[in-house]
Amino acid sequence: MRPFIGVGISIGVLAAIWTELSVQLGFVTWVGFVAWACFYAAGAGFGGFRKGLAANISGAVYGWLVGLFVGVAAFPGALAIAVGVIALAMCLQAGWRPLSFIPGAFAGTAAFFGTGLAFWPTVLALALGAALGWASAVLGERIQRLVDRSALASAGDEQATSAPAG
Repeated sequence: MRPFIGVGISIGVLAAIWTELSVQLGFVTWVGFVAWACFYAAGAGFGGFRKGLAANISGAVYGWLVGLFVGVAAFPGALAIAVGVIALAMCLQAGWRPLSFIPGAFAGTAAFFGTGLAFWPTVLALALGAALGWASAVLGERIQRLVDRSALASAGDEQATSAPAG
């Protein structure tokens, strides 16, 4: 379990800061956490940041398109048809590497619908959440190096004190 100390500390501290600031500033807190999770699910690092955020934002755009469609389509089943079409599109877009993280697209769409179709607040929270993911990974690696260095030093001290005097 030791390799997760650094990332656990960094996520814990940044999650507390994000929660406080997002509430104070009126950001959509939970959407930031969705994007943050997508960062790690997409593989972390620059690739996870790029794939997760691109897919999240594409999903929000698809949700926005559904909102536009159902605003003008006044027939039974319009919403179901629109959702079916965008679900297909979100899967097909995965053939293009920058948008290849299908769960991120679905998460972005769900976040958009969950915010009551608030496009810009959703996109802003998705971007901030992805940035927090990256920050937590970088900070977590640095903390983990310190923890590992400390553990090695402690192990060396223990060996030195338990070695038979000669």
